[in-house]
Amino acid sequence: MNTPVHKDVKLPATWDVPEEFRNRLGKHIGRQRSMCEDGHILLVLHAPPLPDEDRRHGRFFWRKSDGTWVSDQLGDGPGAVMKHLKEYDQRLDELENMEDDAKQAEDHFIILESLSPLHRTIRNMHAVMQDLRKRFPEVRELINMRDQAYDLERTAELLAAATKNSLEYKIARSAEEQAAASDRMAVSAHRLNMLVAFFFPLATITTVFGMEIRSGLEKLPQPQTFFAVIAIGLLMGAFLMFYVRVTNRDS
Repeated sequence: MNTPVHKDVKLPATWDVPEEFRNRLGKHIGRQRSMCEDGHILLVLHAPPLPDEDRRHGRFFWRKSDGTWVSDQLGDGPGAVMKHLKEYDQRLDELENMEDDAKQAEDHFIILESLSPLHRTIRNMHAVMQDLRKRFPEVRELINMRDQAYDLERTAELLAAATKNSLEYKIARSAEEQAAASDRMAVSAHRLNMLVAFFFPLATITTVFGMEIRSGLEKLPQPQTFFAVIAIGLLMGAFLMFYVRVTNRDS
């Protein structure tokens, strides 16, 4: 995903805005807000934030007293604000595609890390639009801006909820799989311990006293007999291991 490089902006010196607007702006962009003076409206909004950004980058949208709109970055007319909102819409589309392709829990963490600042900025932007719409009910273009901001906030909320649900499901499923694996290992260890306990007395007796009973095998040709006994023992061990695995899988 390509990430645009933002630069801090200041209110253009060529704008003939009320002096009150310039006086209320500090060295940093601050929070998103609107200013109104003598029929002029100034929107101070944030560009779509990137996941690792701590500092917000501002954009100014000025509605003159005659009803015309200008912006410092996205051109003139009410469409400048709509272009601003469109960028948020595109970022949400990218995150939705990432959520559709997410396979691991880490993928969902990455999405939430990107979505959290984006959602917060959209929510604050919608609040600014809603407040401005109430203050200027006669400005019709504010309705579309407010509605578009609401749609973005709703989309971000649904995406955040879907991502969190998917993440919680994957975590719960992983925990269940680990618990089931632990249960199988415990059953396997118990069965092996039973086998050890069963053969332990015999192994102890043969170790202490030795087993020198004549069986007739000592008369067979060597070393073929020795290797045959070893092979039979290994085959029996493999069969025992296979039996334990199958019974653990079926349990």
